Amino acid sequence: MRSDSIPITICQERKKDPIEMFHSGQLVKICAPMVRYSKLAFRTLVRKYSCDLCYTPMIVAADFVRSVKARDSEFTTNQGDWPLIVQFAANDARLLSDAAQIVCPYANGIDINCGCPQRWAVAEGYGACLINKPELIRDMVKQVKNQVENPRFSVSIKIRIHDDLTRTVDLCQKAEATGVSWITVHGRTIEERHQPVHYDAIKMIKESVSIPVVANGDIRNLKEAENVWQMTGTDGVMVARGLLSNPAMFAGYEETPLKCIWDWVDIALELGTPFMCFHQHLMYMMEKITSRQEKRVFNALSSTSAVLDYLTDNYGV
Repeated sequence: MRSDSIPITICQERKKDPIEMFHSGQLVKICAPMVRYSKLAFRTLVRKYSCDLCYTPMIVAADFVRSVKARDSEFTTNQGDWPLIVQFAANDARLLSDAAQIVCPYANGIDINCGCPQRWAVAEGYGACLINKPELIRDMVKQVKNQVENPRFSVSIKIRIHDDLTRTVDLCQKAEATGVSWITVHGRTIEERHQPVHYDAIKMIKESVSIPVVANGDIRNLKEAENVWQMTGTDGVMVARGLLSNPAMFAGYEETPLKCIWDWVDIALELGTPFMCFHQHLMYMMEKITSRQEKRVFNALSSTSAVLDYLTDNYGV
């Protein structure tokens, strides 16, 4: 775990408290947890373009607690990286509370991943299988709440929906009773991947609880974000792939502006982003503004200097 000398007092008294944001009546625009992608450099970029709240990639709590190497590689932050939620994959209340105590000085809260449908996660007892284990969610939430001394430290969950929505409503009501700060709902079942998002299910869940609810799934631009927000009555929207392809979408841009690409280059180089990550983000950002031939050339580049030369020659960046 690395930080740029963050004073703990500043981090525990974050000026932008997520709970207050959710109760503002305004659309809260959120960058989703994305494995490999929602790291410090990308979070820094989207914050420049009207993103209100960012999540880290999912971190396995057990590894994070047991390994200094895991902490150093999985969680990096700095003073400008707030408000921030650290998402954990967990199936053990004690390990999760230990992980929460480690990140508490550097984040506004933690989120329990109860929605990842990947086979490895479900096989390990993480992710989407937890929507069928409300008692385990209860135990994890209570343990974190009891162990973390900061009363403003949030504990949220991110879920998928059941085929039988009454089960999801019951899960969310139990989570609310346990003290969950808010719930993010990806409007698909565990089996669904590219099928249409069930926004009606998200709306039903929002109407069944009094804590904030965040809508997630297939939001590609600001207009869609606003439409989903209005349609579901939720308190915020969370975006993953839409932000990867256009980190400036929350600021109203329909495609990635050149200034955003320039900002990414500056931020990534300043923070020492590994080449593969640096290059991959640019591939996503430039997807809509490059021809097939240009993509073949750009995607084959193999060094930072080659990428910088390409951008300078073709875009004056």
